Amino acid sequence: MIQPFSHPLYVMAKPVGSACNLNCRYCYYLDRQTGGGVMSDTVLETFVRQYIEAQSMPDVLFTWHGGEPTLAGLPFYRRVLKFQRQYGHGMRIANALQTNGTLLTDEWSRFLAQHGWLVGLSIDGPQSMHDEGRRTRSGAPTFDRVMRAADLLNKYHVEWNVMATVNRANLQHPQAFYRFFRDTLKCRFIQFTPVGEELESEAWGDFLCGVYDEWVRSDVGSVFVQMFDATLANWVGETPGVCSMSRTCGHAAVIESNGDVYMCDHFVDSAHRLGNIMEGDTIASLLYSRRQIQFGKDKELSLPRQCKACRWLFACRGECPRLRTATTADGESGLNRLCAGYRKFFSHVAPSMSFMSKELLSGRPPANILSGNSCR
Repeated sequence: MIQPFSHPLYVMAKPVGSACNLNCRYCYYLDRQTGGGVMSDTVLETFVRQYIEAQSMPDVLFTWHGGEPTLAGLPFYRRVLKFQRQYGHGMRIANALQTNGTLLTDEWSRFLAQHGWLVGLSIDGPQSMHDEGRRTRSGAPTFDRVMRAADLLNKYHVEWNVMATVNRANLQHPQAFYRFFRDTLKCRFIQFTPVGEELESEAWGDFLCGVYDEWVRSDVGSVFVQMFDATLANWVGETPGVCSMSRTCGHAAVIESNGDVYMCDHFVDSAHRLGNIMEGDTIASLLYSRRQIQFGKDKELSLPRQCKACRWLFACRGECPRLRTATTADGESGLNRLCAGYRKFFSHVAPSMSFMSKELLSGRPPANILSGNSCR
């Protein structure tokens, strides 16, 4: 059977810590004050070497995140490539850059194209939706600058995809949100994640159903929506490509610019710090440590009774622990605050998910779960 959902050991790198040139309303990382400036060459070389050595598969994916990782400057990423060549030893190395796009230039785009980097571009939908939350530190809107970045990436044939948040500005407009990416930007790979603190659970379910109905009518096999691919993966018993819907946590560890390693991108705090690669620890020893393994298991072990008895547990897995802030009807804590919305969504998509899972298991998989694509 094809295994499209497997992934190697993974660490998200924050080369400038939480530093960013924007002040997005809902950002969960801006106040972390982590890292202490741009990652030094000593930390960078140690990270690249250890990360490659820790892999058990021949493919290595480096993901450069933030804050805003382009603040590290192009010379930094040229040194990244130098160290990757030095320690790669025949490994197949790929790089991905998650960016708000506002600092991209022709020079940046030529570099990304020349070296085959995949870019994740943060866009929250059409201009009115995007600019409501994604502004500069002076309060200026950013939509036009991000659209110029998209044009630059297209001009130089850079592979890119969309990373969007679902928040109070776009929650009530699922069709317009989806059609903007599909029709205006011609995107074929779309990721979106809820700003859970801003959303009502039922409305989140309505949003998911609205996007799904638009997608399932005509875009299965031509447009990739990460949430739907992950749902289908769980429907057929495979590991999904998104950690929030996996049985265990710990698949998205973080290294800060000073070498600190944390259990998860959403838990960068002293309680979840694993260690530092410049203090005798290694990437492998930290990610296979007892603490990290227990952190991963705790996602399932800490589920409330309502989740354990839920018919949709196989599809949701309690979602991300960062959103487990609600209480059940009998007063038990640890319920995901978007639970009602997820239950509405899974009930709505069950017939078509069951059909697609049968197609997959019979050897006729819907094309969009087998590989990723980009907007180019």
